[in-house]
Amino acid sequence: MKERGMIFNGEMVRAIFDGRKTQTRRIMKVQPDEDGLAKVIDGPFVDTSGRIYRCPFGVPGDRIWVRETFQGPLFDYEQMEAYLEDSSKFEKPEFCQYAADGKPAPEYYDADDNLRHGWRPSIHMPRWASRILLEITDVRVERLNNISECDAKSEGGPTECTLIGDKYFPGFRSLWKSIYGKESWAANPWVWVIEFKRIEGGAA
Repeated sequence: MKERGMIFNGEMVRAIFDGRKTQTRRIMKVQPDEDGLAKVIDGPFVDTSGRIYRCPFGVPGDRIWVRETFQGPLFDYEQMEAYLEDSSKFEKPEFCQYAADGKPAPEYYDADDNLRHGWRPSIHMPRWASRILLEITDVRVERLNNISECDAKSEGGPTECTLIGDKYFPGFRSLWKSIYGKESWAANPWVWVIEFKRIEGGAA
């Protein structure tokens, strides 16, 4: 079993907490040359030319720790001495704040004792600050545009009004375009489809 970090924006973090998001799609860096992809039993994916594709995010049973916008460790001035004695005691999610929770950016003192406020980008989140741990339950590949209505719902995004009612597929399409651009949707790339469940307790 391996653990890997993965970035999620605030909206998707909230969807994970609400239980609405149990899937994520990530573009395959190396795109197959043809439309034929098959999975070797308990193994990688292979295209019709014999090229092998292994998901860089893991296999069922592996874990993903969520990287999100945050700030920390944060503590009261009275705790400064304890922090200087052993900073590792403060390297826990309970000493962090997270932008996805909707609170204002916190104030903090930097290493030069200057008062600052703001968030740290998700890409810079260390493992200890992660409060969400996911377990991969399935991995597959498919064309982006082939997402079903049911799977679009599992992506945790909003619905969008259509002539036949509110639907998740157009909502997912709009969300994808807002993140990756209209040209990405039009290109219809192969994507890794990663299904997961949240493990209670956050960081292991």
